[in-house]
Amino acid sequence: MARAAQAVGRNPNDVRLIAVSKNFPVSDLEKAYRCGQVSFGENRVQELQEKWKGSAHLDIEIDWHYVGMLQRNKVRFIIGKVSLIHSVGSIRLMRTIERLAAREDIVQDVLLQVNVSGEETKQGFDPEQVEDTLLQCRECPHVRVHGLMTMAPYYEDPEKARPVFSQLRELRDRLISRGIVPDLPELSMGMTNDFEEAIEEGATMIRIGSAIFGNRYE
Repeated sequence: MARAAQAVGRNPNDVRLIAVSKNFPVSDLEKAYRCGQVSFGENRVQELQEKWKGSAHLDIEIDWHYVGMLQRNKVRFIIGKVSLIHSVGSIRLMRTIERLAAREDIVQDVLLQVNVSGEETKQGFDPEQVEDTLLQCRECPHVRVHGLMTMAPYYEDPEKARPVFSQLRELRDRLISRGIVPDLPELSMGMTNDFEEAIEEGATMIRIGSAIFGNRYE
């Protein structure tokens, strides 16, 4: 991470590691926490609930992130438990988060998921929808959009993912320059195979699982 940031003149401290602990027990999270890792991501609501409860009995304070596809009927299980939802990909989901956050009298931080690559299997807004979405978000005072997230296709050669990351950064910069929002500080992009390219293109958060915990078993 540090080498990738320094290669393009960035401060390595400006990039945060989100350790994605899918299918690994709380004991593995605790080991990573004792080594200095604080932010952990989950992409299944039930697993996050179980780990949230399990970690509460330990002497650790985890910064939880939700990074997977989120169904509207499961939002209530993570509101107030996660510091950031990375995967808001529809207005309907945004409004559900607003309603439930208002009920809890909190402001929930989120990222808008953008399907930069246009893959049918990927969730998220089309890039041209993001401006209108941000305008509609002004009607949601209990939701704070902190930035954008994307997932690049998997390539054996991670250099091929670079255009996806650069396009997300350029989209963010256009939205700010046009005054749609004052700032969108977070760009969540890059995983184990392509995080260096993502950092070089401006990622502020990378989501790493297997490079930390090893191979997963479903």
